[in-house]
Amino acid sequence: MVKHIVMWDVRGNTPEQKKESAMLVKSAFESLSGKIPGLTKLEVGVDVSAVDYACDVVLYTEFETRELLDAYASHPEHLRVKEVVGDVRIARHQVDYI
Repeated sequence: MVKHIVMWDVRGNTPEQKKESAMLVKSAFESLSGKIPGLTKLEVGVDVSAVDYACDVVLYTEFETRELLDAYASHPEHLRVKEVVGDVRIARHQVDYI
């Protein structure tokens, strides 16, 4: 099993705008559930700590194999979600581990 974690900072001039952007990212990635071969677990969380160094959104996924995680990168549904959230992301961090 391979774990794939991505964290984003999102756009917004006010807490309400940031929350709206974060919820867009959350709902977009949650829409992938059941659509990606080898994706066995998907969680999306929105930060509630409000500390200045925290990321706004986190994606936690598990894939059966590294090859299936690699295939996810070019899967049409994943590409669709990346396009949906592209304008609201201002920073992205990723960790993949076994």
